[in-house]
Amino acid sequence: MSEPSNVLPLRQPDAIDDPLTDILRAGARKLLAQAIEIEAEAFLASMRDLRLPDGRERLVRHGHGPERMIQTGIGPVEVCRVKIRDRGASSAADRIRFSSAILPKWARRTKSLDALLPILYLRGLSTGDFQEALSALLGKDAPNLSPSTITRLTGEWQSEYERWQTRDLSARRYVYVWADGVYLQARMEDQAECILVLIGATPEGKKELVGFQAGVRESAQSWRELLVEIKRRGLTIAPRIAVGDGALGFWKALDELFPGTHHQRCWLHKTANVLNKVPKSVQP
Repeated sequence: MSEPSNVLPLRQPDAIDDPLTDILRAGARKLLAQAIEIEAEAFLASMRDLRLPDGRERLVRHGHGPERMIQTGIGPVEVCRVKIRDRGASSAADRIRFSSAILPKWARRTKSLDALLPILYLRGLSTGDFQEALSALLGKDAPNLSPSTITRLTGEWQSEYERWQTRDLSARRYVYVWADGVYLQARMEDQAECILVLIGATPEGKKELVGFQAGVRESAQSWRELLVEIKRRGLTIAPRIAVGDGALGFWKALDELFPGTHHQRCWLHKTANVLNKVPKSVQP
């Protein structure tokens, strides 16, 4: 029997002891496993009427897939996918498959983490810096988020944006539209870029992003280009009311492209303009 050792391992310089994060990860792992089990049981219950010729259930549980790491906002979490076997399929085409909505087969990151990546990109982070920045958030190495992955994702974002910018608007009708210029200091440029944004409300009351593009401040020419592009893609019915701030460029372009649309000053902008002219002591 060996003697107990009194040698203690030294803490590494890059190691961070965070019991709270460890507890959160353990809880997340347990809750995720429970949710996946419940989802699988609900799927089997919905298929219980399917039987083999001898009366046995056609679909049965078949263990779990290999453990894999899912990147989340609190770091990597280990999960296993439930496997379900179809014992009555005569061919691969006839096989009933279980696909988890919680944990898709090829998922490696949570959707909330995917939403974080374009924000970091717009903030000026280069693809080579993502690994270091995400390691601080997700733990050492941050697997599944290498520079090559970021490069591929940025290409996918660009493709999605191009498809969205060319979508057909001929079946759309907007009762109201809101127009504004948003200034973004993205990618470390010397000057903030102005993004012209147009939001519309359908007759049912649903708000939709109609279009946006980079412009030269909020000039009439920049707004004209956006409105021309929207009309070119089929939005021929003029909105009843357009809401905007005091910038004159939008109103001038609107009268040229949609002369029947009424103007309405944005009360949020108007209130802010008035408050800027009164003492802070009386603003409330």
